[in-house]
Order: sequence, then C-alpha cells, then structure tokens
Amino acid sequence: MFAVQFVLALCYANLGEWLMHKFILHGLGKRQNSFWAYHWHGHHATCAEHAMYDPGYAKIRLNAWNAQTKELAVLAGIAALHAPLLAIWPGFPCGLYFSLLIYYTRHRKAHLDPAWGRRHLSWHYDHHTLNKPGNWCVTWPGCDYLFGTRLSAQKPNDADRI
Repeated sequence: MFAVQFVLALCYANLGEWLMHKFILHGLGKRQNSFWAYHWHGHHATCAEHAMYDPGYAKIRLNAWNAQTKELAVLAGIAALHAPLLAIWPGFPCGLYFSLLIYYTRHRKAHLDPAWGRRHLSWHYDHHTLNKPGNWCVTWPGCDYLFGTRLSAQKPNDADRI
C-alpha cells in the first residue's frame, strides 16, 4: 500500500506543480504587488537576461526575502500542510516530500547550469526560452502532455545531442 500511495503522490505533485505554475506563479505572479511576483518579475526576468541562468540559486541566503527564499518557503509550506498525513497514509507525504526535493534540486541545477537544464529538463528550458505560455511542469512533463501544454522548440532527440 505504501508504494501505491507514493506513486499517487508523484502524480499529485506533478498536477500541483502544473496548476501552481500556470495559475499562481504566472497568473497572480504577473501582478507587480503580488507575493507571487517573485516568480515572474524576479526569476523569469533574470533568466531572460542571463539565457536561463539565475545567479540567485548559487547561494541560498536565508536572511534575504528573495525569489529563492520565497520558493523554499512555499515548498516548506506545502510539506507542512501535508505532514498530518504521515500518521494515516505515510506513503503519500513521503512521495510528496520526494517530489519537492527532486523539484528543488533539479530546478536549481537547471538554472545554475543551463546546458544541463537543456539536456535533462528540455521542457523547462523551453518554458524559459520560448516566448509562449506553456511547459508548466519542471520535474517531468506528465501534466503538460496530459493537458496539451507541452511546447517544444527542439526536435524530440535534439536535447540528447547537446
């Protein structure tokens, strides 16, 4: 039963990532005075200026309230919100925590090493380099394929040759 809960959490996390990125980070985030503006006006602006590279990921500064610390705060909030499930459905929060860890480490690496990001997270690389809305998933593009929002600037195997 643990494995089923774990896999359900991976799917849930991918859906949550898609929904949050599309509707909150790009919806509410475009409003300059929104808490969520860190994503659009901070992270995306920096990536556009530096060709996917975001120097803010180089060092985590917990004493600064910036795009990276807000991202970490949101991830910690999601983890805390699901903590009560550990007592009754332990595989689900474990799968979710695994997803959050994978999300942050892969997202961070993609923005510190854009060539790695293009090779291993081509959908996220496309999200930042195409000037079209889409590619809302970061860790894996499951929900982008499911909802038809996977946009590609490359032929499917081009990312493997870089």
